[in-house]
Order: sequence, then structure tokens, then C-alpha cells
Amino acid sequence: MDEFITELRLLKAWAANPSITEITRRIHRDWQRAGRPRGEWPARSTVGNCFRVGRRRPNSDLLLAVVQALAGTDEAILSVWRQSLRTVLGEAEAAARVSAYDRLPAGPSAFVGRTDLAPRAEVLLASGQDATTLALEGMPGVGKTSLALHIAHRLLAEDGTDTPVLFANLRGSTPLGPPADPAAVLETFLRLLGITGDRIPYGLHARAALYRQLLAGTGALIVLDDAADTEQLHPLLPGTRGCRTVITSRHALTGLSDTTRLSVHPLDPHDSVELLRATAGAERIAPDIPAVHQIADQLGHLPLALSAIGRHMRNHPIWALIDYYREPLITLALEDGVRAALSASDARLPKSTQRLLRLLALHPQQEVDAATAAALLGEPSAAAEHHLTTLTAAHLMERTAPGSFRLHALVHAYAEERICIDEPATHIRQALSRLLEHGRSHDAAVRLETLTLRALRLSVPRQDAEADEETGLLQQGRRAVAA
Repeated sequence: MDEFITELRLLKAWAANPSITEITRRIHRDWQRAGRPRGEWPARSTVGNCFRVGRRRPNSDLLLAVVQALAGTDEAILSVWRQSLRTVLGEAEAAARVSAYDRLPAGPSAFVGRTDLAPRAEVLLASGQDATTLALEGMPGVGKTSLALHIAHRLLAEDGTDTPVLFANLRGSTPLGPPADPAAVLETFLRLLGITGDRIPYGLHARAALYRQLLAGTGALIVLDDAADTEQLHPLLPGTRGCRTVITSRHALTGLSDTTRLSVHPLDPHDSVELLRATAGAERIAPDIPAVHQIADQLGHLPLALSAIGRHMRNHPIWALIDYYREPLITLALEDGVRAALSASDARLPKSTQRLLRLLALHPQQEVDAATAAALLGEPSAAAEHHLTTLTAAHLMERTAPGSFRLHALVHAYAEERICIDEPATHIRQALSRLLEHGRSHDAAVRLETLTLRALRLSVPRQDAEADEETGLLQQGRRAVAA
């Protein structure tokens, strides 16, 4: 809505910046011609409020009247503004839909591992301490919500039944709409805390102040799941002694003060096998434990993917464990939730960063630095470094060492899917040429692996001359590897 109002101000400037009084006079004239009763005509102050940002329930009829007063009666222009306003109001309505409760959702049915994080989190959130906030950050599908609910249920079991609880899904990574509006979340929280609708303040800051006043001294436990950013979170933090807050997010919440941030990583190999045993059944994986370890390695030990494959094993007993080799394994994992989780994070990336994510499919699954990313993009190293940092902040990439980054196996598989959908073949060929030129000083095995990946997985159409050149490079690479 604020962006719409900003555009409206620009329209006012474009229209020679008429005064609010003049705009009001034009609206009165137009509405009189349309036969609208005088009692509906807006006051000058009401028209002036149309140019103020921060409005949550705007009068769409009046906003369009302001547009007409500034732009005239050209239906093509009015249609564009009308459609823009529908979009804005639709997003505002979606953001106001809140999933918030005064109880916790059920915890995960199969929770394994996290023997390092869970006890540490419980100590940090032990009752009787000062206001404590814990943020669990990690990549899509790594099990942040499961861990948060596991911790929260254990804290409640220790506290007893008198601890107030508030839970909200902030929809920070949903692909189907905007994140939850913190003002709407606070409205629901205040109602759950016993405040009637007529006593709930209108403004965000007033709601946050009342919320904190009500939580003071209660020792409440607040779980804020799937946070979009620190701006969304700030009004929802209780900030009072004794209250505990658990946050989950796919983003690096660097702007939160007095918050302990814990990174949630994929499971270790032993716990990955335990999760497969819990979801598939002990008898299902017992015949070939080495194959199960290999399956877990191929999935990058990601809990969402492991759970998906475990369910498939349970529901398809005729599949032998050796049938879960890379291609069907990755496809099954992506089909059963992993693709949707990665796509939601991908959709919120800047366009240039999205492009780098796809082009990284051309690089073997190993560490990549800014110079290599710059070669893929055809951009300066500084720009590539920025995109790599953005991917790391979104937990779609990990920093393995200073200046060195790596994609998770399933993120790499997702990038392989998207590159031929989103990048034209000519751009892929150009990126490969830049990558090969950059890699001239590296060993031939890397060039061979890159070319094999391109030829076998991406199947990018080539001109005959290009094919002959690459065949020659492949032969040189094979000779170098053999030597």
C-alpha cells in the first residue's frame, strides 16, 4: 500500500502538483456529475489522508477518485490504476489472515537427533532468566519447526500447565501470499490474552506496547514460526523479564538484539539412518544398512527429504534399497515437498541472485569462490560475492571457509532442474565457455566433470563446431585424467 501511495504522490507531481483543496473540488465535481449524494462527498482532510503512507484500511473508491482527478478520464490509465489497487488490497487482505493460537501445535511424530542443539536451547530458555529470545535459522527442510516445537513442548512439560503460550505462523517463506502482517498477529494475540475488540488499539506501536504490558511477569512462551525478517519480528517480541521466545527463520536474523542465534544443520549420518528407520520401519531398512547410509548421503542428510523417502519406502515395499539410486531418489525427494520448500525461498531472491543459483548447476558439486561465480555470471567479482552472500543469508548455500561456498546436494539438484527452464541455451553455452576459460589453470578433471554434467544432464543443444570443440576437450581431459 505504501508503494501505491508513493506512486500516487508522483502522479500528483506529474499533474502539476495541484493543492489538496483543488483535488477535493475536482472530486466533488465528478461525483456531482455522477449523481452521488452530497453526504458522500469527501472532506478536504479525508482527501489529504489519501497521500499518507502507513494506511491499512484505505477507501479504494476515494483513491480511484483521486487518480481520476489527477489523470483525467482516460479509461486505459484508470484501468491500470484500478488493477494495481486490486492487487495491493488483495495482498493486504492476505497479510491480515493470521494463524495464531494460545496453544502449541503437536510436535513431530518422529524426532531424532539434535542432541547438541536441543539441550543447549533448553538451558538458554530455562525459566527465571531475563527476557530470552532464541532464533533457529537454517535452510528449507532442515527441521527448524520440528526442533522449535520439540523444545517448546519440553519447556511446557517442565513448567506445568499455567504458563501462557502464544504461537503464530508468520508465513515468511510461503509462495502463495505475503508474510503475515505483525499488526494483524498482535490483534489476534491481544484477543487471545483477553482483550476485547473495542479495546485493541489501531496503531502497530500501540498494540505492541499493550502486548508487552500484558505479558510482563507472566513467564509466557511465544513461538514465532517462519519469520520473514527482523522488521516483522520486532513488534512481536515481548521484551519483558521471564518471557521466552523461540523463532524459526530461513533468513539470517542479524538485526535482532539480545537474541541467541543457532544454526540448524542437516542431521549427522547416524541420526539420518535413525530418521529413515523411524519413518520407513526398522525391518524395511535392516537388510542393507550400507545402502541406507548411501541414500542418506545422496539426500544431504536433509530431514524433509529423509522423511519423504522413508514414507516412500514404507508405502512401496517392492522397491529394494538398491533401487534408490541417485536419479529416482532425488526426483522422489523433490516431488514430496523439497522442491516446494526450495522454490519458496528461491522466489524471494533478487533476479540476479536467482540467475547465479541456476548457473551454479554448471559447476561440479564442490566449493565455489567469487571468481568462479563471476565467470559464470559474466559480472565483476564484487557483484558475484554479493550474490553468494545473499544465497548464504537465505540458507540456500553454506560458507565452508573464508571466500569459499557450497550448495547443498538437493539445492544443486533443484538448480539443475531450473536452469534449462529459466535460462536460454545460448546463455548456458556462454556461461560454460566463461567457466571453462576460467578453469584453464585448474586440473583437467574439473573441466571434464563440468562438460560431462552439461552433456549428460542438461542436454543443451549445440552447433556442430561447438560439439566438435567440446569432444576434443573431453578427449584431452580423459587423457589428462588417465595420465
